[in-house]
Amino acid sequence: MAGSKRSIEDTPIVLVGAGNLATHLGKALYRKGFRIVQVYSRTEEAARTLAQEVEADYTTGLDALATDARLYIVALKDEALLQLLPTLVNGREQALWVHTAGSVPMTVWQGRVEHYGVFYPMQTFSKQREVDFRDIPVFVEASGAEEEAFLMKLGHTLSQRVSVATSEQRKSLHLAAVFACNFTNHMYALADKLLQRYGLTFDAMLPLIDETARKVHTLSPTAAQTGPAVRYDRQVMQAHLDLLADDPGMQHLYRLISESIHHE
Repeated sequence: MAGSKRSIEDTPIVLVGAGNLATHLGKALYRKGFRIVQVYSRTEEAARTLAQEVEADYTTGLDALATDARLYIVALKDEALLQLLPTLVNGREQALWVHTAGSVPMTVWQGRVEHYGVFYPMQTFSKQREVDFRDIPVFVEASGAEEEAFLMKLGHTLSQRVSVATSEQRKSLHLAAVFACNFTNHMYALADKLLQRYGLTFDAMLPLIDETARKVHTLSPTAAQTGPAVRYDRQVMQAHLDLLADDPGMQHLYRLISESIHHE
């Protein structure tokens, strides 16, 4: 099993993927002294850029994927992971294989490789912004005790918050993250659109957004909720709906979310 008889940092690693998550994870591993030997991406520019940052070789062809690494970290879109998986592991079945997906079960590896697992850093990643991996919750799952111990140790070299989570738990985490992050950010985008309509800029919202985020560090989200929907102030809500008369989609969304807040 990968790294079982040597320093964990000396484990040769191949990064399969060069997107947002792979970029941040690869750079975090590199800064901790890990040996990344190769980066794969179907896009040459992405593969080359990340490879240069972590002092690795790169390839855009699966036929040129290294066969002698001990750890393969697959950070691809779910569809690409499932499609490419048989080709990826072919001839590399003795290595430790992990994917980084929140919604893909660990069992995708079953019957294909001997050592496998999941290494799921739960955070929103953008290449343009640096993140501190020490504060990122990392959830691992593994095919056996030795693999789990290795992934836990790997996680603890990067983060202060490493836990074991089953595939079912991870699916729930991913769904919750969509609500807490992706849907919330979409609300920011809609707010920005509304402000632009009236000649205002989004930076007016930043103190409000920051305080809302700070509150849930000390209050439950339900206790922190404010606004007309929680009071069910029909007059204010109707005035808002009138303002959205030319945007039926936002009107519908406003009604749905207001009802959900009221009945929570």
